[in-house]
Amino acid sequence: MATIGKDLQVAADILSADELIAIPTETVYGLAANAFSSVAVAKVFQTKNRPSFNPLILHTCNLNRVQDFVQDIPAKAEKLAQEFWPGPLTMLFYKKPMVPEIVTAGLPRVAVRIPNHPITLQLLEKLDFPLAAPSANPFGYVSPTRPEHVDDQLGDKIKYILDGGACEVGIESTIVGFEEDKVVIYRLGGLSVEAIEKVVGPVDSLPHSTSQPQSPGMLKSHYAPGKKVLIGDIATLLNLYGNKNVGTISLNSSFPELPADHQIALSLSGDLQEAAAGLFKALRYLDSLPITYIFAEPMPNQDLGRAINDRLKRAAAE
Repeated sequence: MATIGKDLQVAADILSADELIAIPTETVYGLAANAFSSVAVAKVFQTKNRPSFNPLILHTCNLNRVQDFVQDIPAKAEKLAQEFWPGPLTMLFYKKPMVPEIVTAGLPRVAVRIPNHPITLQLLEKLDFPLAAPSANPFGYVSPTRPEHVDDQLGDKIKYILDGGACEVGIESTIVGFEEDKVVIYRLGGLSVEAIEKVVGPVDSLPHSTSQPQSPGMLKSHYAPGKKVLIGDIATLLNLYGNKNVGTISLNSSFPELPADHQIALSLSGDLQEAAAGLFKALRYLDSLPITYIFAEPMPNQDLGRAINDRLKRAAAE
């Protein structure tokens, strides 16, 4: 198993040797490598069993560092950076040659963000390279939101997990790109569309499933537990499938016909931010139970409810 600790120098030394560590962010834990080293980045794909056509996100600590490895930052991107960085927002920019092709899957743009986690920002300040860091889990499985989740899944493949406690946001970042003067949402995530539109006006959204992703996180089937996930009205699903070997995920509902420990209400108060923070933990917990199905109800289609629904749909995809 990996060592879990808070030693920044140990973390920096491992990364500088082109090896991998796990890092905390406010969204999920990432599997991090020196983004300027093709050798190190290749280990990320190998360790996660991630398809090489699925690009990675680069993490750095300030906007000046971003300018070192991207060609241009559009005016609307600067507005978004001033408002939401550090935070759960990733932006696509045309890259400079120093960013290896393996990072972007051969695409001309690179995905970049500044994570809002104090220990990871301290680590990034110590490094003279950004970190390529997809979620620290086997490809396609539920993303980790605690260091123990990483150790359970990848602890035999990496040396060190930087301990930042539980992730506050709990789902991956929102990804945006810039088409001429228009902001385009490539992936729903931990920053709501409404918040972005308050800064830059109306945005466009792309379909969020493709076998040829233009940005990270656009594959149809992803974030999936081992158990079958069905989305819909839970009472109706219970009538159809019965109440044996079933677990449920809802916003704040309860079902007296099911054991209490087979039910996860993400937020009794109906708070979508709280619900998002607990989603992957809920999927992971229910996946550990001796059940066959996970029934999940859609969240209200607003704010972070959109991103939760996106993750549920991908968890349910064949």
